[in-house]
Amino acid sequence: MRIPASIHRRRNDALPRRRGASASGPGAAHSPPPGQPEQGGARLRLRLHAHVGMLLLIPLLLVLVLALAACTAKDKHTVSVTPQLVPAELFVAPDGLDSNPGTRAAPLRSLARAARLATPGAIVNVLPGTYHGGLRTTVDGLPDARIVFRSTRRWGARIVPPPGPDAGANGKMAWDNRASYVDIQGFEVDGSVQPGDTGVRWTIGIYSGGSQDRILGNHVHDIATKAPCDSGGGSGIGVDSYYRGKDSEVNGNSVHDIGPPGCRYVQGIYFATTGSIRNNIVYRVAEAGIHLWHDAREVVIANNTVAASNTGILVGGGDFYHTQGPDDHTRVFNNIVFDNRYGISEQGATGPHNSYRNNLVFKNSEGDWQLAKGMSHSGTVAQAPQFVDYHSDYRRGGTPDFRLAAHSPAIGRGLDPDARSGADACRDGPDFNGKTRARAAAVDIGACQH
Repeated sequence: MRIPASIHRRRNDALPRRRGASASGPGAAHSPPPGQPEQGGARLRLRLHAHVGMLLLIPLLLVLVLALAACTAKDKHTVSVTPQLVPAELFVAPDGLDSNPGTRAAPLRSLARAARLATPGAIVNVLPGTYHGGLRTTVDGLPDARIVFRSTRRWGARIVPPPGPDAGANGKMAWDNRASYVDIQGFEVDGSVQPGDTGVRWTIGIYSGGSQDRILGNHVHDIATKAPCDSGGGSGIGVDSYYRGKDSEVNGNSVHDIGPPGCRYVQGIYFATTGSIRNNIVYRVAEAGIHLWHDAREVVIANNTVAASNTGILVGGGDFYHTQGPDDHTRVFNNIVFDNRYGISEQGATGPHNSYRNNLVFKNSEGDWQLAKGMSHSGTVAQAPQFVDYHSDYRRGGTPDFRLAAHSPAIGRGLDPDARSGADACRDGPDFNGKTRARAAAVDIGACQH
């Protein structure tokens, strides 16, 4: 321990100085020659002064030790923290409370509260029932610890517009996801508003602006059907690059009755980045069932069924956010595009490496194909798909059955996995109804494997 300077001075002052001698230099503190009596007395006086100095130091040292001990004890007391633990699984139920911890026995009430509690790796289980939409999710998952929001029964958890002015975090959207590595799975998103209802009129069902997100097996319908037709647009499902999101997946969703009739600004599935669109059923959409724009490129559009819309599939790029375009290296295969005004179309900035293979494109009144100059398609089936239940009245309402009848020309006519390149060969997965597309079996065209 370092002794304070005042103590040094006190000890030095206690030492005797010879009369007439300076504190330093040649004449300082000369000792008498050996044998003279003064030597013993001087040594004794020095020892006594040293002992007195040490005795004076002891109380000061004790005070310092006690002070340090008190500070240490105080510090230990103030930094004691009890962390709040969030379970790896959260539960949401119609009879829950947002003041609950979110366990199975004490579930939450709202998706918005679950979204605030969820951390990487969390699974949010939403029990069947009705929930208000207008929520925003902003917490990112991780590549090996995704955040999963899932309805415990397919389409059992129904999301509806909140009543009156309670629009939620974003009044235009049922679900506004800005986070990455997030799954939204198995929900019904119902934007219908009956005459006289004061509920919010959504223009977008599920929006995703993050990266590596997955929109899986949802039922999105009646979005923006009563909205004004303006350039603000809308969609049933929107995957965007505005917040620099990329590489997301839209798979196995039912999207229908989207936008007011004749409005070219509202789309079924709107995709503006890299990623994939697979195994979806899309019908009765004001403009395009599947629409690529903005920074879209390198998109896989496979095994979808699109009907009764203004345009079936539109591949294009323009009004870029973060790229200079074009929409290139996009692969369109194994889709059914039937009974629309336009079939498969390229518009805006598109590249020479897009490919169109093994699609069934038929009965699109203004033309089945409108590709850029020099582009072509191959393996096309130009026959009626022969669904289990579909007729012209379904253009106005009702629920078609888009499964393939036994005599459908779409059976076994899809692009074989061995003929595809890269990741396409390994990502068939289950069809719209969860039926496995066996790698050894012939692949059907459309969202439903026979």
